[in-house]
Amino acid sequence: MVGALLLPASHPGSLCGVIFFNNVGTLHMCIHGAIGLGATLVHMGRITTGAYQIDTSIGVVTLTLHSDHRVSIENIPSHRYARQVAVDVPGYGNVTGDVAWGGNWFFLINEQGPTVDRNGIHKLIQFSSAVKAALSAQGITGDNGMEIDHVECFGPPTDATLADSKNFVLCPGNAFDRSPCGTGTSAKLACLHAEGKLSPGQTWRQAGIVDSVFEGSVRPHGNNQVIPTITGRAWITGESTFHFSEDDPFAYGFPSFC
Repeated sequence: MVGALLLPASHPGSLCGVIFFNNVGTLHMCIHGAIGLGATLVHMGRITTGAYQIDTSIGVVTLTLHSDHRVSIENIPSHRYARQVAVDVPGYGNVTGDVAWGGNWFFLINEQGPTVDRNGIHKLIQFSSAVKAALSAQGITGDNGMEIDHVECFGPPTDATLADSKNFVLCPGNAFDRSPCGTGTSAKLACLHAEGKLSPGQTWRQAGIVDSVFEGSVRPHGNNQVIPTITGRAWITGESTFHFSEDDPFAYGFPSFC
C-alpha cells in the first residue's frame, strides 16, 4: 500500500503537488499511486476528463483522465543504465539483470529464480530480497551511486491474449506491488526500447502478480531516454478522517523498539 500526500502546486500550471510514501519512507515516484490520485481527485470533484500537470519530487508529470475513467500518467524521462549486470546471489548463484530508472531504480530480471505466479509469492519475496541485498553488498547501484531499491522479476503472462509479460516487484520495506508497477513498467519499456524491441507509440501490456494489467508506450526523449506513458484504473474504497490532539504524546507515532 502506498500513500499520497496531496500538496499545493509549486510549478506554474500544475494542479497540485504530491509526495508518495510507503511502509518505510518516501518514494521518488509512484505511478500506480498517481493513477489512484487521479481517481481520488475525481471523487473530490477537483478534475474532470482532460490532462493535468502534477508536481512530484522528481519532476512534473501529466495525469490524463479518460472518459472511461482510465488514468494515464506521462512519466519523467526514463532510461536503461546498464545491460545484463551479473550479481552473485547467495543461495541462488549468478543472476543477471538490467539496471534501469523509471522514477525509481530497478534491477530487472527475466525468467530467473522462482516462477512468477501468485501461488509462489513467498518464494519470490525471498529471492528478490536476496538479490537486493547482494546488489548492495557488491556495490551495484544506479546513476551517481543511487540505491537500487526495487527488484522486478518477469515471466510469461497467464493469458497471452491479455498481456505481453507478467511481473513481480519487490519494493522498499520488502513489500510487494499488487499492481504491475508503473515505474517498474516504465523501466521495462526503457529497456525494451534500448534493445530495439519496442517502437515509439507501440503498446506494451504489463500484467502484475495478480494479473491486473497496465498499458504502456514510449516516445523518444534524446540521450537514450524515453518518456513512458502508463495507463490503468483505480477505484475508491473508503474515506477516513484522522485527528491529531496537541496533548497526545504519540499523535505523530513513536520510535520502533524492535
